Amino acid sequence: MSSPLFFLFLIFFLSIVSAVKLPLSPFSHSDHPLPKDPYLSLRRLADSSIARAYKLKHGTSVKPDEDALSSASTASAATVVKSPLSAKSYGGYSVSLSFGTPSQTIPFVFDTGSSLVWFPCTSRYLCSGCGFSGLDPTRIPRFIPKNSSSTKIIGCQNPKCKFLYGANLKCRGCDPNTRNCTVACPPYILQYGLGSTAGILVSETLDFPDLTVPNFVVGCSIISTRQPAGIAGFGRGLESLPSQMKLKRFSHCLVSRRYDDTNVTTDLDLDTGSGHNSGSKTPGLSYTPFRKNPKVSNAAFLEYYYLNLRRIYVGKKPVKIPYKFLVPGTNGNGGSIVDSGSTFTFMERPVFSLVAEQFAAQLSNYTRDKDVEKVTGLGPCFNIAGKGDVTIPELIFVFKGGAKMELPLSNFFTFVGSTDTVCLTVVSDKTVNPSGGTGPAIILGSFQQQNYLVEYDLENDRFGFAKKRCSP
Repeated sequence: MSSPLFFLFLIFFLSIVSAVKLPLSPFSHSDHPLPKDPYLSLRRLADSSIARAYKLKHGTSVKPDEDALSSASTASAATVVKSPLSAKSYGGYSVSLSFGTPSQTIPFVFDTGSSLVWFPCTSRYLCSGCGFSGLDPTRIPRFIPKNSSSTKIIGCQNPKCKFLYGANLKCRGCDPNTRNCTVACPPYILQYGLGSTAGILVSETLDFPDLTVPNFVVGCSIISTRQPAGIAGFGRGLESLPSQMKLKRFSHCLVSRRYDDTNVTTDLDLDTGSGHNSGSKTPGLSYTPFRKNPKVSNAAFLEYYYLNLRRIYVGKKPVKIPYKFLVPGTNGNGGSIVDSGSTFTFMERPVFSLVAEQFAAQLSNYTRDKDVEKVTGLGPCFNIAGKGDVTIPELIFVFKGGAKMELPLSNFFTFVGSTDTVCLTVVSDKTVNPSGGTGPAIILGSFQQQNYLVEYDLENDRFGFAKKRCSP
């Protein structure tokens, strides 16, 4: 099966377990370290965070067909499934999922900012720009369809094809009056910041130790750029893992970045809901309601998890952020989202400038290190050599309902190169647009979520969090 699929696509491209626990780790292949130069490492993470933000702010997708939801797969057996998450050095978190009959286990990047689940597919999978330090692109783990008896190509008239292409999908070569057309669902092309992928949709069995999800829609990617692993989409789209599994909630605790590329993992919990009261709260968590997604023509905005961020404090000083950046307008511009696929939190330039100015004012006793700022892409950076005890003001996000995310220092400042210089790990683009830019103005990234228990309560449409030591 792999050879025909590959050539078909390459031609196109060139022209009741209630809960499942999955190990979650910071993502980057263990044989794919970032450069040992700490300045270049941070520069790569800063650049990728900005590129990711650009995609989230401008990205478009086909509006999903709500009528197709009724045909989503139904999971059988358990209530909570756990899967390990682990940290990887290029900025993401990795989770392994098993597909096929017999099952094949593949690592994926855990991503709440997109919806499609896809894996590198067939023995002929090509990934350009994947020759990272220490990584052999020919050894990228991939799914082999011919080795699975449950792989089925999704047809164009299959309602699940509309997960990606919407109700207005036209199937060329198909008689609209019959359901017997053998034309396949059109190939997809997806952009992820600095990378991209393309392939075809297939139906497969998703396996957990005590749970089986049949007829799961997954992307079989044939060719990619700068994507050495698949993506596990946890966004709001119909094709996402939470939607297809009909999850009531999912939660994670992201380990510190110092465990990048190690065997240290924590659990990603997937809750199908049969084992808890619908309105129950997890003890110790602070909750804030998700904000309704803006109803705009850019369907990608429907996939995001919008937060009701009300205020930002630097130390005891409130940052006076204009309302238009905190709340999405009728055009979809403004507002805040949470995204596990972004490393550093992104703020639109007018917001970032206000926050950075507060840090600069409160740390005026220290010298700005402009050279480090230029090399790393981060800032402001301060030289603290010979200063003894250094006091850094807190960075606090306050959400609707009073929930406060009071970030630990290591979640928003980092040492660079030595103990002499520290930099703010929040990024922005170079564009200054006082009237506001396109899409979300603030993107809460994974670096700022280290050592937090975070819960996406889908049933009650709320976001919960609490500080917690996530490592063993």
